[in-house]
Amino acid sequence: MCGGGLSPTLVPMASFSFLTTLLGPTKRIDPGAHDLTLRYATAADAEALERLAQLDSAHVPAGTVLAAAVDGDVWAAVSIEHGDAVADPFRPTGELVSLLHERARQLRRRPRGATHEPAARGPLRIQAGV
Repeated sequence: MCGGGLSPTLVPMASFSFLTTLLGPTKRIDPGAHDLTLRYATAADAEALERLAQLDSAHVPAGTVLAAAVDGDVWAAVSIEHGDAVADPFRPTGELVSLLHERARQLRRRPRGATHEPAARGPLRIQAGV
């Protein structure tokens, strides 16, 4: 090969401060326990979904929407039918979006005739492009 040995020392590709500069500010969260709820979005969540869409420079997900709420605040949302997602880019939402995508996939695999909609109250259904 080259005749030289590879150094066993790994050099970090990017420092935390570089990533912070590159990615911009993020909100720090208390490492303590938080309540996480994955649920169907309802009409009461419309304003929160619009805010997330604006922060994420995206459209509000269309169709039946699942939301991830942390301590009661909606941090991320995914369309069950389309897979479109919006999330707060200033919070650590990557894993929440992954959880929502997985739950949406599970709900799409339900047998014919089964519904995505909870029995007590229907989820928010949003038309595409709204």
